[in-house]
Amino acid sequence: MKLNVLPARKGLQWVQLGMQTFIKQPLALVGMFFMMLAATTVVSLLPWVGSVLALTLIPAASLGLMVATQEAEQGKFPMPVRMVAAFRESADKGRAMWVLGALYAGACILVFLVAGLFDSEEFSKMASGKANINAEQLVQSGFLGSMAVRAVLYMPVSMLFWHAPALVHWHRVAPLQSLFYSWMACWRNMKAFTVYGLVWMGLILASSLGLSLLLVALGSASAMMVVLPTLGMLVSALFFTSVYFSFKDCFDLTAESTT
Repeated sequence: MKLNVLPARKGLQWVQLGMQTFIKQPLALVGMFFMMLAATTVVSLLPWVGSVLALTLIPAASLGLMVATQEAEQGKFPMPVRMVAAFRESADKGRAMWVLGALYAGACILVFLVAGLFDSEEFSKMASGKANINAEQLVQSGFLGSMAVRAVLYMPVSMLFWHAPALVHWHRVAPLQSLFYSWMACWRNMKAFTVYGLVWMGLILASSLGLSLLLVALGSASAMMVVLPTLGMLVSALFFTSVYFSFKDCFDLTAESTT
């Protein structure tokens, strides 16, 4: 396995490749993202352990979307069974993915606990659904500031786990080693990932704002309650499709499995 150091323009190319691949199999890829969202939501409703178990499944689910993207890139129709690709090839890989999932859940819980130290009482009420949210309250309650703290704290977690599921699955890297390699790949290609993140931020803001203005202009403000979540799901599926290409470029895939 070889780590590649890439130019900043690769970040834009990952977005472009993700979109091009998504267009090949849009229904399949949106459907699989919806499966991931629905599965983790249902699991999170389980008493006591639901939320932790849902977090534990995130690395395996993201790997499933990457496997589906690989097949779509090759002109194949990805089947729903690809969502459990992390557990189908071998027991060793399955156990490693469970370990990786447990580490991810632990990291997310730690971020949540640390971020909670900076939360105001008003933010806690809003987050728990005990208070209404409007634009004025968002500013006065420090809601945006609390969300920014969470984003900053989550960034190292994202770097650690960005490539880790793919490294465990395709390169048989041990979970802890996969975290190290993932961090190094993100760190050494920070310019490319910065461009990648900025492009996605711009696309998300532009699409959301543009659609909102259009619906308001057409007198369909109420439709935003339906249209915007649908747009969010579409953009999220596009985003996850592009993640595969960042892994593909950062690492030499000559030893890659076809599962």
